[in-house]
Amino acid sequence: MMDPALQISVKFKGTIGKFRMDVAFEAPLHGITALVGSSGSGKTTVLRCVSGLSRLPGKLVLGNEVWQDERGTFLRPHERSIGYVFQEASLFPHLSVRGNLLYGHERALKMGASEEIRFNDVVALMGITNLLDRATAALSGGERQRVAIGRALLAQPRLLLMDEPLSALDRQNKEDILPYFEALHGALSIPILYVSHDIAELERLADFLVLMEHGRIVASGPISEILADVRLPIARAPGAATIVEGFVKDFDAQYGLTHVDVDGETMLVPGCIQGKGKAHRIRVAAADVSLAVDRPSRTSILNVLPVRIRDIHEVDAAQVNIVVSIGHREGATKLIARISKQAFEKLGLSLAQDVYAQVKAVSLVTHEVQQ
Repeated sequence: MMDPALQISVKFKGTIGKFRMDVAFEAPLHGITALVGSSGSGKTTVLRCVSGLSRLPGKLVLGNEVWQDERGTFLRPHERSIGYVFQEASLFPHLSVRGNLLYGHERALKMGASEEIRFNDVVALMGITNLLDRATAALSGGERQRVAIGRALLAQPRLLLMDEPLSALDRQNKEDILPYFEALHGALSIPILYVSHDIAELERLADFLVLMEHGRIVASGPISEILADVRLPIARAPGAATIVEGFVKDFDAQYGLTHVDVDGETMLVPGCIQGKGKAHRIRVAAADVSLAVDRPSRTSILNVLPVRIRDIHEVDAAQVNIVVSIGHREGATKLIARISKQAFEKLGLSLAQDVYAQVKAVSLVTHEVQQ
């Protein structure tokens, strides 16, 4: 259970137009909390209620700050210390990049905000030093969005809202801007509520997931726990995967493999990952994990890990998801193995059984996890 002083508490219930909303969740007052769900599930409506642009009965508390409650407290949008980044950058066309950045900055300071986020720091963080004197019409989609984020940050927000900020970008622009999002995550302590339907994007960026469906919360929790919960639809999707955190041990130059410690076991990741002792996030697809009752002695698969079966759930008539923990202790890192029902029955697998996971492929999804 989170300390209330270190969390965001959200609760909204009511109807907007024909849409019925009934949501309640708590999220950490740091890092990126992602709202994920299909179109029409209510993700953007939650952001609008948090910003005060839409109003539903309920409560919104950031740490010890009450922005809305059942007793009538309701801060209007301009009274809430929020930065909002939309799908489209929506920059002021008559102002230069510098002018756009200074607009929110000067307004926040006039309203009495303390300058905790400085202009030069944001410019450096977003990599826009060489854009300051450019007209906004001359910017690429990725550059426009970086400026929009910078403008939102310079408004000195207590909370940053991002509504599918990458959805309007092509693949190359998206890949170009993602490292800046990672830098934002690592450099600032501002909590971020982030809406997206792109699970690969969230695997790379999010710390905490809130799954939504038809205006309700399906589940919420740390990303590693939610992705490994085989009771949820997200674990039954064709591209289901888990995220594990590991620490760089060393690099094998002969074979081009980095040795990463995950709960005391070594995983081999292709390529050279810099920073011995640094934490990194690794993606393991469920379809790339197979199980063996006995340790394989001669195999081309390099990542063979001792694991314990923690949960078993049928995906469909032909496939089974099996949750395993690396090593045998409670609370250890979890993986999902998706195997055929035939293999499951042939091996006679059962809960709490100790077996071996063969991981065919792993991929690095973040440059570094902040501790």
